[in-house]
Amino acid sequence: MSTDLAQRTQALQDALDAAGERLPADLAAQARAVVARTRERAGLSAEHTVVALAGSTGSGKSSLFNAIVGEDVAGVGVQRPTTSHALAMVTGDGAGPLLEWLEVGRRHELAVPPAGRPDAGWVLLDLPDHDSVVTEHRVRAERLVERADLLVWVVDPQKYADAALHERYLRPLAQERELVTVVVLNQVDRLAPADAQACVRDLRRLLAQDGLPGARVLAVSARTGQGLDELRTLLADAAARREAATRRWAADLAASGRAVLESLGDGPPRRGAPDAARLVDGLEAAAGVPVVVDAVRASARRDAAASTGWPVTRWVGRLRRDPLRRLGLRTPSARPDLARSSLPAASPSSSAAARTAVRDHVAAATAGLPDPWVLDARARTAASTSAITDALDQAVVGTRLDAERRPAWWRVVDVLQRALVVVAVVGLAWLGLLWAVGYLQLPEVGVPHWRQIPVPTLLLVGGLLTGLLLALVSRAVAALGARRRAARARRRLRRSVQDVADRLVVGPVAEVLADWRGARDAASRAAS
Repeated sequence: MSTDLAQRTQALQDALDAAGERLPADLAAQARAVVARTRERAGLSAEHTVVALAGSTGSGKSSLFNAIVGEDVAGVGVQRPTTSHALAMVTGDGAGPLLEWLEVGRRHELAVPPAGRPDAGWVLLDLPDHDSVVTEHRVRAERLVERADLLVWVVDPQKYADAALHERYLRPLAQERELVTVVVLNQVDRLAPADAQACVRDLRRLLAQDGLPGARVLAVSARTGQGLDELRTLLADAAARREAATRRWAADLAASGRAVLESLGDGPPRRGAPDAARLVDGLEAAAGVPVVVDAVRASARRDAAASTGWPVTRWVGRLRRDPLRRLGLRTPSARPDLARSSLPAASPSSSAAARTAVRDHVAAATAGLPDPWVLDARARTAASTSAITDALDQAVVGTRLDAERRPAWWRVVDVLQRALVVVAVVGLAWLGLLWAVGYLQLPEVGVPHWRQIPVPTLLLVGGLLTGLLLALVSRAVAALGARRRAARARRRLRRSVQDVADRLVVGPVAEVLADWRGARDAASRAAS
């Protein structure tokens, strides 16, 4: 097998492997048969060219076979069909395995090939009639037509335009197989020269309509010998060049590759991968991401108030339950596959939006693909969708939300707040002491002043007011920090949801698309 033929064969095999069950069954079976026949023929004698004489009842195949061979080997009779089993004329050594593969038992060996070309190894076959009334005969003829290297179709002036011949046999040979197809108009001795030329012109017209404009057409008479030398020379040259087999099987591979390529269609528009943003948006709602983000913001503000609020009243905030703890998301789980959140079940509208997003993504990604490929993508995502709820919950549980994070400024403000409380308490104690001294009519104690304000009063009022002001400023700053923390949590949660979408929806669809592209690329190489 030549390198090009081997590459084409492997390319067609790769296309079939990539497409799998998504090709029409009859097309896949035909393509696999072409691959098998090509590889089988490549392992047999490369020194012989298999030439098949095929035709209808009464076309004179057997007479032409005898005329080419130069001996009365094939039986010719009035009763039809005469040829029930193929007969082989063989020249050269080593054709035994090839004949076994062809399943031809009737053989006649010639020491000298027709046309006197000792360098030409021939296996010339006289096939049963392709229109035989005996089904078994037709099957044998069709099987050998599929295995021959060079096809010689023998027609007569009465049946050369037969629709069954053109539609069933010649038309499927279109494209490159015209190079290994010869059409012989036999029995031209029955026609006047002008009529014979008219028949040849009309036959060429019909062949062009069949897609075989380059097929060679010869006018021959097995009885008178007209055109026989040209036919023998043509066949001998083909056998001597040993190109017919390569051309025939390359043409079969190309035809199968084109058929596979056509069945695959043009595929999605070349605009890259479909946008998965809508898919992730739908899954975010189903996963409860908005609820979690709100809980992160509220939890951050609660924690900030507990650390930076006015110490006198901050204990009130601790009475409120942590929103993240209520959802079971305060601390990320080391084993999210075993953990579950306490998120409320997705609303019917959110679940419907998620399913719609999955369907829309699959539809956009597989637009232009044949139905079997679309159905495969839908089936893969449908199998994954049943597990998507648990996967989304595990993704949320396993996402780091920074709920335990304590910014450094919280600690600084906490120390300041505690110091201000101490200052206020000192001022209050000092004032209490002064009140007790006055109450007990003890000697008056001197009180220092700052700009005519008693220091104890300044300590009490200043400590309380500064603590309240610091609490208000800290609350505003904590709100900004809570929004930033919520934004970070949203980005991380979206990435987690994106991972679920990639694993359960985008990935399976991408696998289908990769198989389709692989099949199409391989089929293109086979058909090139």
